[in-house]
Amino acid sequence: MSSSEVAATAAVGAFALVYMLFVFALLIVELIGMWKVFVKAGKPGWAAIVPFYNLYCLFEMSFGNGWLFLLVFVPCANFIIMIMHSFKLAQAFGKEMAFGIGLLFLNPIFMMILGFGDAQFVGPDNNR
Repeated sequence: MSSSEVAATAAVGAFALVYMLFVFALLIVELIGMWKVFVKAGKPGWAAIVPFYNLYCLFEMSFGNGWLFLLVFVPCANFIIMIMHSFKLAQAFGKEMAFGIGLLFLNPIFMMILGFGDAQFVGPDNNR
């Protein structure tokens, strides 16, 4: 192996390490935001870190029925149900449709806004 190959391999490894640390930090920030959202909604904060149970709780917050999260596993329907979930979660915290679009496309940022902002959980409104 030549010295240029070693240097290239080291550079790629360093870039991969920095990238993984950045992604890990982003995941921690998203987890903190989701934890705060759960606490605001009267759910236990630890539920944000339990796979599948966190989806159940999020769907219970947005639709009023947590078992609807099973529709996420249905092909084609999962896209539609996740779009609906974003808008219903925004409504459950008294936010408008624009906030639902933000939840759909920039979920970690808007979860932090919900968790640390002044939004109050008003509950799901199944009549809207």
